[in-house]
Amino acid sequence: MIDINESVMQFLLAFIVVAPLIGAVAALLPAPPGLKGKSPEQAVLRHGVTVTGAVLVAAIVLALGFDHDTPANAQRMQATTDISWIPALDVRIHLGIDGISLPLLVLTALLTFLCAVYSSFKMPSGPTPKAFVALLLVLESGTLATFAVLDLLLFFLAFEMVLIPMYFLIARWGGEQRQAAAWKFILYTLLGSVVMLLGLLLIGLKAGTFDMVALATDNGPALSTSVQVTAVLAIGIGLAVKTPMWPLHSWLPDAHTAAPTVGSVLLAGVLLKMGTYGFVRILLPITPDGMSTFAPYLAAFAVVGIIYGSLACLALAKQGAKGDLKRLIAYSSVGHMGFVLLGIASMTPTGVNGALFANIAHGLITGLLFFLVGALKDRTGTTDLDTLAQKTGGALYGRAPRLGGLLAFAAVASLGLPGLAGFWGEMLALFGAFDPAEGLSRPAFLTFMAIAAFGTLLTAAYMLVVVRRVCMGAAPGEGSPKLADVQMYEFAAWTPLVVLTVIAGLWPKALLGLTDPAVQQLLAGGTR
Repeated sequence: MIDINESVMQFLLAFIVVAPLIGAVAALLPAPPGLKGKSPEQAVLRHGVTVTGAVLVAAIVLALGFDHDTPANAQRMQATTDISWIPALDVRIHLGIDGISLPLLVLTALLTFLCAVYSSFKMPSGPTPKAFVALLLVLESGTLATFAVLDLLLFFLAFEMVLIPMYFLIARWGGEQRQAAAWKFILYTLLGSVVMLLGLLLIGLKAGTFDMVALATDNGPALSTSVQVTAVLAIGIGLAVKTPMWPLHSWLPDAHTAAPTVGSVLLAGVLLKMGTYGFVRILLPITPDGMSTFAPYLAAFAVVGIIYGSLACLALAKQGAKGDLKRLIAYSSVGHMGFVLLGIASMTPTGVNGALFANIAHGLITGLLFFLVGALKDRTGTTDLDTLAQKTGGALYGRAPRLGGLLAFAAVASLGLPGLAGFWGEMLALFGAFDPAEGLSRPAFLTFMAIAAFGTLLTAAYMLVVVRRVCMGAAPGEGSPKLADVQMYEFAAWTPLVVLTVIAGLWPKALLGLTDPAVQQLLAGGTR
């Protein structure tokens, strides 16, 4: 930790949220002659790297300045800005961070920067790079704002802000069936958001404020149980669509399969986290009675998603199934996010900390997986598992050993190998289900825990099948086409994800020490 003045922290947080928007506008303007490089297209791609790099640096400095050594400070909001915006509705521009939102801010800034770096060398085919960079920056701004705002209506606006840029990234730069996938994505998420808005308005109007901090404190306006139950049902549906929770997940595989590589990385690594963050930031502290009512149902849907996602992946990985590797990883996300929801449903510090850890681990590992699959498609022209497993497409260990090794690393990290990031979050979520919060049925949650634990075995099964089919086998003869191994720009984009996956697995305290004080305070109804 470094000692940074609170006003500087406020500026850094505001800069992180606003800078990408300014950068998006600048990306659409003509570049000065001195900045055009070899071409205007190259200049705007460099602009995207510069802006996302500046946001990442600001996020890292903000994290270094965060005071988590003093317990009283670790439990309160820091870098807060609170300005009246719409006095008639008491809507305020209220920003702030704590141990729950800070890791997600840094993850978002990191993944967007890595996507910008990757795109500057491997721009997906489609319309002008100007529009691509502008949409990428708007997407980053909306996601960062979602994790930084402390007003319910601002949260909704930021939550919706990401939909349009992601729609166009899929529809204009995606692959086959991109139009249908983009429409499915936007319709599902918009319909869920309409219901969520009704729940947010219900809370704000009944409590007399939309301020999350005031609503979450135990001295805030109390909401009746019936209001809480109604609000959790409405808001939960909108958040569940974005998570995605079974059976509201069906938009996700199509969106991932059609999206360009960087779109898939950001969709899995960042956008899915917005749904689970809403459960933790809004529903757990503001509507605890409503969450307690729905927690068993949430856990039940979560474990069904774990098993369903794993079985779908096994079916896709089977020989002769013509399974798409991007689609398989998308279905694996349904299972992994099921563990996050199970941890949240336990309503215990152990479970919620596990959910937050699993959120970050999933962003790192699945982001890396989508990068690798995108690189594989660039080299072979396909993500079809049967084609990749043939002698002309598979045997990565022999044909491109570094690419094959990275794919195997990401696969074993995803299945939860101890010592890597994927292990701790899922284990803590299972521990949370083993001893749920008071008032929840322990026999029911023990059943959920057992089913989820079986899901970890299924995860290991399909991931190992993928590694065996794609990475192993006899290398093709000398006359077969060569396969390029990992390039330097790919190393630059992927190395941070590999390093952080190892660090989080070997030193989980680095993340849990940040989240735990905020979670303890949040569940006690005393967020300040």
